[in-house]
Amino acid sequence: MGRTYLVVTFGVGLGALNTGNNLLYLVLGLLLSVIILSGVLSERCLKDLSVRRIGTEGAFAGEPFAFRWGITRKRGHAFALTLSEVDSPLTGEGGVGYLPAGAEHVVRADLTAPRRGPVKLSGVRVTTTWPLGLFAKTRVFALEGTLLVYPRRGFACEDPLDAAVGHVGEANNPRRMDGTGDMAGLKELGEHEDARRVHWMKSASAGKLLKVEREREERRTFILDVKTGLAGDVLERRCEEVAAQAHRLLEAGHEVGLELPGTRLRPGAGSGQERGILRALAWLGFEEQREEAA
Repeated sequence: MGRTYLVVTFGVGLGALNTGNNLLYLVLGLLLSVIILSGVLSERCLKDLSVRRIGTEGAFAGEPFAFRWGITRKRGHAFALTLSEVDSPLTGEGGVGYLPAGAEHVVRADLTAPRRGPVKLSGVRVTTTWPLGLFAKTRVFALEGTLLVYPRRGFACEDPLDAAVGHVGEANNPRRMDGTGDMAGLKELGEHEDARRVHWMKSASAGKLLKVEREREERRTFILDVKTGLAGDVLERRCEEVAAQAHRLLEAGHEVGLELPGTRLRPGAGSGQERGILRALAWLGFEEQREEAA
């Protein structure tokens, strides 16, 4: 729209100079006045703004992740605002078409980080080209922060070799009858037991409700590691492989620990353990920045 407007303005100006028509001069003056007014309105859209960084729940290298900012305007209205992180390797931006006064608007963007590790954030850039797209007015809000990018999500070619150190916890007996493994037998359904386990064909022939008993699946403990001395692409590939193995083993119900140069994570299960492993892998090789951030 802005380019079209400028082309029209240039054409009218050229016609006014060649013909000396007063009406064309009048139209040219009006068009030039609108250009000045557009710059003033764009500048006003960036006044009385406040921005806070909400962040993301998890960022993986090489793939888009949801990132959020909260933006508020004290007075008046703002239009066509775009937000992005300034001076960072993150790509992508979010936008809001209309921002009323007094209410915080959460802007969501799909950002992408090129590599694993901590990313220093120094500020948020807010830009608008409203109303005609002739000027791109920008304001930078200084907001210090650190975004920790997890290893790229991929796949592991094979499970760790003989990394199991034995059965753990209450899962040490795979013959327990409250699991989801192979069928072990039938038993009469109790008063308050789950009816979803009822074997209806056997119950019909026996004349009473019989539930299916299944073996509890075996849970084991694995210790994953990253050897000392790895660097560059070899280190990145190993981190991705360990992250993929940890995810697969934890999803299967096993406990997973981690050994890194100078760091050891005790075995555990669940999504919290996976998040801890991903954080440890993300800081690997960036220990100096971790100390500065602490």
